[in-house]
Amino acid sequence: MNKAQIILVRHGEDEDNANAILNGHRDNPLTEKGKLQARETGQRLKNQQIDIIYSSPLKRAYDTAVIIAKELKTGLKVNVHPKLIERNFGILTGKPLLDIPLYSNDLLITKEVTYFLSAEGAEDFPTVLKRAKEFVDELNTKHPGQTILVVTHGDAGRTIRAAYYGWDWRKSLKISPFHNADFIVLQPNA
Repeated sequence: MNKAQIILVRHGEDEDNANAILNGHRDNPLTEKGKLQARETGQRLKNQQIDIIYSSPLKRAYDTAVIIAKELKTGLKVNVHPKLIERNFGILTGKPLLDIPLYSNDLLITKEVTYFLSAEGAEDFPTVLKRAKEFVDELNTKHPGQTILVVTHGDAGRTIRAAYYGWDWRKSLKISPFHNADFIVLQPNA
């Protein structure tokens, strides 16, 4: 099968990011800095051939995708896809990042991020990876050989990268960080 190329974008900064709060499914808007980040990402992607745009249904990702689409000036509309929603953080939703060890002792600590692997009511990474694989398979079936802009979230984005390359989810968490408005190009032959 001819795989799609995916340009994976994390949403711009939202209010929770600015305040070091775990947002998960909380639906806060972008900050002014987040809007600027989205415009800058759109400018950096201006010379890319993009065939279709997908976004998480959460406002911070959708608004990032709309801003990028305007910068691209291609007239592409943003398609919302439920499988792109962020991981459900369960009891940690809305809690400060520093409180992660108070709610979970099942952690993966990297140089920049402390991931909780389990917490009451939280979606685990194997479940998020299953959803990511379904999404990637759908893109490869519907859009073979095309370049797809996908705007999502930190944990969801890392698992999409793992699904695309056939990695274990842990590998994707341990390599390069995925900051607000960063993008990663996932290529079939990389």
